[in-house]
Amino acid sequence: MPQGILMDSSTIFIVDDHEAVRDSLGALLQANGLSVEMYGCGRDFLDALNPSSHGCLLLDLRLPDISGIEVQQKLSAMGAKLRTIMISGHGDVPLAVKAMKAGAVDFIEKPCTDHVILDCVRRALELSEKAREEEATNDDMAVRLALLTPREREVLDALVGGQPNKVIAYDLGISPRTVEIHRARVMSKMEAKSLSHLVRMALAAGIDNELI
Repeated sequence: MPQGILMDSSTIFIVDDHEAVRDSLGALLQANGLSVEMYGCGRDFLDALNPSSHGCLLLDLRLPDISGIEVQQKLSAMGAKLRTIMISGHGDVPLAVKAMKAGAVDFIEKPCTDHVILDCVRRALELSEKAREEEATNDDMAVRLALLTPREREVLDALVGGQPNKVIAYDLGISPRTVEIHRARVMSKMEAKSLSHLVRMALAAGIDNELI
């Protein structure tokens, strides 16, 4: 098995109208310990897909019902989290490049070796796992932010804006000591190890006040 192949709950979806291609790809991936689902047309795949599924999609550019590009567009509209690898024939390379510009992470040109396929899948799964971790982090941050009182949130926003305690106290009409108390509570609820850590987390959560 190539180094880095991820064996987790991710699924490799194969959408290709050629049964021999589907079976060959499926056998290769399953032999490397990966979970596989196969479909012969785009609509069947889209009808069955859970948009929150993680993993990657091996998608033929030319399908009998809707094109691979159209499948990709519909996935984007659904908010699907799959990382797409386009499967193209020699004459389809320009279309495959177009698909990559639209969000596909790679393309495989037929015919190709097992090593190329597995390497592409490995990269796609790594990107999928990274996205999953970021999603979990964002969810965790949302929970922490929800713990803050309105006043604590004001203090957090001001800290991210680069304001010192005295300025925050003046702007909010409270004492510097009260600002320190709110700041300590914000640090505790956000589980921040330092002010710089707090600011990094806040920025990652989308709190992006201009420095004053």
